[in-house]
Amino acid sequence: MSQNYGTKRIVTGAHYGLRDWMAQRVTAVLMALFTIVLLAQVIFGGPLGYDSWAGIFSSQWMKTLTFVVILAMLYHVWVGVREIFMDYIKPVSIRLSLYVFAIVWLVGCAGWAIQVLWRL
Repeated sequence: MSQNYGTKRIVTGAHYGLRDWMAQRVTAVLMALFTIVLLAQVIFGGPLGYDSWAGIFSSQWMKTLTFVVILAMLYHVWVGVREIFMDYIKPVSIRLSLYVFAIVWLVGCAGWAIQVLWRL
């Protein structure tokens, strides 16, 4: 009697594990580096006020970097929320509804971020 435990064994259905783990780490590092850059500009930039904040985000490279970090944060949030929904929400209809709500909310946040950044 032979048993086959080779490559046909499937542990999870979606195979998200390593990719999601890496995405969480990469986006977290990107957000941490952005925080350091922003803190350096705030600490060494003089007194804080609307003009200094607007000055920090007035250059095109900072707007672009900020938007990239916002997109990374939204993806970071999506991976985390999706994992929570998959782990704790068992009825498929409720989980699907929460997925749709989360996606619409995150896309709305991305649109709002575009408005805020390019209105300065």
